[in-house]
Amino acid sequence: MIDWLAGAVAPLNAVVFTVWGDPVSWAELLGFLTGGACVALTVRRSVANFPVGIANSAFFLVLFASAQLWADSGLQVVYIALGFIGWWQWLYGNTNRTPLPVRAASRQHLVWCVVALCAGTALLYPLLLWAHDSAPFLDALTTSLSLVAQWLLNGKWLESWYFWIAADCIYVPLYFSRGLNLTAVVYMLFLGLCVAGWRAWRRELAVENEKVGIAA
Repeated sequence: MIDWLAGAVAPLNAVVFTVWGDPVSWAELLGFLTGGACVALTVRRSVANFPVGIANSAFFLVLFASAQLWADSGLQVVYIALGFIGWWQWLYGNTNRTPLPVRAASRQHLVWCVVALCAGTALLYPLLLWAHDSAPFLDALTTSLSLVAQWLLNGKWLESWYFWIAADCIYVPLYFSRGLNLTAVVYMLFLGLCVAGWRAWRRELAVENEKVGIAA
């Protein structure tokens, strides 16, 4: 079964071209394209970000497994599952089963997010050390940041962007250090798009709050 799976994904690991002397595979290139599209769609609050994001996670799963970044590989599997959940939530997650609006998380909500971040990092770090991960602490931290960010994104909470920005600030140097130069550039793009997303969602939240004020 493992041999069959390795053979099935082998074409995605084929080198397309080189960047700064480092090979770029089909998985990395397609991850670049679908990743940029996914974040851009999220900035625009389009529910189409979820199917594109699921495809992006599949490509990055292949890429990270080949680079032996095991936590990032496992994270992509979780992303795929959360993508389907978020897809449903954005469409039907409001109290009257209508699309979710942009909303702000409470202080208590954010405290629990930070607790989950710290607990996830503490649990993953020794596991990744045991698995001989190439960057155990940073991999554990970015994995936990990304999971919290995705959970907040599924609920369309504005604060999801804070966690994405923090994760991207770590991902960029991490991927450069692993020779995944194109992926590092992708995450630099993600970082810029995340800042734009935070600003766009903040404006949308102000509009939503104004509507509620008028209705009241």
